[in-house]
Amino acid sequence: MEYAKLLSAEFQIKEVYAQNLIDLLDEGNTIPFIARYRKEQHGTLDDQTIREISERLAYLRGLDKRRQEIFDLIAGLDKMDEHIEKALNSAKTLAELEDIYRPYRPKRKTRASVAKEKGLEPLAEKIFSQESIHPAEEAKAYVDPEKGVDSAEDAMQGAMDIIAENISDNAEIRKRLKNIIRLNAFLVSKAADPEKDSVYTAYYDYREPVKSAAGHRVLAMDRGEKEGFLKVTIDIESNKCLTIMERLMVKRQNECGELVKTACEDAYSRLIFPSVEREIRSELTEAADEQAIKLFAMNLRQLLMQPPVKGHAAIGLDPGYRTGCKLAVVDETGRVLDTAVIYPTHSQAQIQKSKQTLKNMIHQYHVGIIAIGNGTASKETEMFTAECIGEIEDKVSYMVVSEAGASVYSASKLAAAEMPDLDLTLRSAVSIARRLQDPLAELVKIEPKAIGVGQYQHDMPQKRLSEALDGVVEDCVNSVGADLNTASPALLSRVSGINAAVSKNIVAYREENGAFATRAELKKVPKLGPKAFEQCAGFLRVSESKNPLDNTAVHPESYAAAKQLLELCGCTLSDVAKGTVHELPQRVQSIGLETISQKTGLGVPTLQDILKELMKPGRDPREELPPPLLRTDVLDIKDLKVGMELKGTVRNVIDFGAFIDIGVHQDGLVHISQISDKRIRHPSDVLKVGEIVDVRILSVDTQKGRISLTMKKES
Repeated sequence: MEYAKLLSAEFQIKEVYAQNLIDLLDEGNTIPFIARYRKEQHGTLDDQTIREISERLAYLRGLDKRRQEIFDLIAGLDKMDEHIEKALNSAKTLAELEDIYRPYRPKRKTRASVAKEKGLEPLAEKIFSQESIHPAEEAKAYVDPEKGVDSAEDAMQGAMDIIAENISDNAEIRKRLKNIIRLNAFLVSKAADPEKDSVYTAYYDYREPVKSAAGHRVLAMDRGEKEGFLKVTIDIESNKCLTIMERLMVKRQNECGELVKTACEDAYSRLIFPSVEREIRSELTEAADEQAIKLFAMNLRQLLMQPPVKGHAAIGLDPGYRTGCKLAVVDETGRVLDTAVIYPTHSQAQIQKSKQTLKNMIHQYHVGIIAIGNGTASKETEMFTAECIGEIEDKVSYMVVSEAGASVYSASKLAAAEMPDLDLTLRSAVSIARRLQDPLAELVKIEPKAIGVGQYQHDMPQKRLSEALDGVVEDCVNSVGADLNTASPALLSRVSGINAAVSKNIVAYREENGAFATRAELKKVPKLGPKAFEQCAGFLRVSESKNPLDNTAVHPESYAAAKQLLELCGCTLSDVAKGTVHELPQRVQSIGLETISQKTGLGVPTLQDILKELMKPGRDPREELPPPLLRTDVLDIKDLKVGMELKGTVRNVIDFGAFIDIGVHQDGLVHISQISDKRIRHPSDVLKVGEIVDVRILSVDTQKGRISLTMKKES
């Protein structure tokens, strides 16, 4: 198969770029490395697009492998002909290939296989040929009690079973019927027990066209069916399907033609429709899964790329009732300074004691920010914190952060290795504090699907979900880069070209030999060979290096070209280190990028990247985004009034809207219809996780804890 040509057409890129990508991937280059350091070879595609191309290439190769397997299997049966070969070569999906192979696949015992064992296949062929014969008379010749054919009627029934199965195995019929069902059928959901209450009541009597079935509703119905509350089917007028089948199968209007027509009806109701219904349901679920995985991945990307709150010691509060609220203080780098357990929800005496503990720690460690986990007792802890910081002069603000996955991390081997002296409940408080300081560095320690910015993630195909989310984490880590001298093994293992074993070797080398002085020193790390160095070096920063390029995303392979660029513009590396290269862009413009490109041997896109890095060594792309919304006061759901305008943080974007943190314990929902004055296709077209938005209260249900919001302008 000409993969480059196919990928070029599908992704609308030049064929040479598609071929270059195939070659780069086959050479073992990572996607972040290709996206960042081989831009000229693929036309500056981003990492997400390259990942999609890589996945599509794997699918096409798998398709060709299966195509060859099926060819060999059919040829081995001595059944291969030009028609089958042409059909195999033109099949575009695995489902099409399997439909072609269906008649030749070894079958379990069926009515047709039993009839064939009784010697009734010749009778079936005569009837199906639809010549002018009398089937009942022909059938008499096949009566054989020893074979279990006691009468002409038995022979006729067996022949009809064979014809029905042959019709069912016809790839062209299946292809056409699937298309008709996709276009005309309805997805129907009914209550298994209408009297029984559940969260699926909206689907107790529901139908919508298959062709436009929304992914989140498909997944809701699937789950409702799995839990026994719903019965889900596909509904279509059978006449539409039978008409197509008869047009293809019934050749003559005679007695045999009528029998073939009857066999079509049997094949449709007994064999084809149940099978195709399962396939279409499976297709709907797969499409819904893929959509949900993409949404989860997009939300995760935005969450991981939230700007860090740097330069502050922080307190993490892991709320709780009976066992108290766990408190941890960390310095600006996330190092644990102190821990405690306070009881802000107990007696008045305990509340006062807890306040004093919190105030003392704020003052003693010069704490500037407090992170509060959003779990049990979060609201009470938030109110307690707001009261406390209102009683002191220290300038402190707080933010409620998602603690999804914190308990899983706290009990992990990784957390035990990082904080061996801390109880696992206190480790959770440390993680919560670090999540506010640097979301990416902390969240990479947690299994991505446990971070909780998706919907129905537990229903997804877990392997596919993990692959997609791991790809997002990899892209984010490499987009930001990692400090070689402070990054945890968990963070390092996500860097391009570095696996878990090598990441541990890097940390071990660091502990034994002290901080890395240069990037080049990486080559001394055991099991980090030339290929791994090539893949990872550009994504690792050494801020203490004498060479300022070691603290940029400039790849070591381009150091000489970067120096040449500076020389052409009358600058030096020491100017970069001092931050005195403000006129560099103007000088580059006066010389011309194309001219510099020719002299340095680098492509224009790479030169532009180098120029950005020289202007701001050590830059963090996350700092270009709006900072998170920190609070000093607190609202109760009872304080909310319809029409009230508030600022909030987008916590989760889903298919039918978005959940917004407006400073009360319960996130509010902005339905898709309330996001914009203009019609939008999906909430993600407008909103991103972590974004600060203005909202207005539409309604409040204090009993159910539901808040409905709008972002539309008041008319």
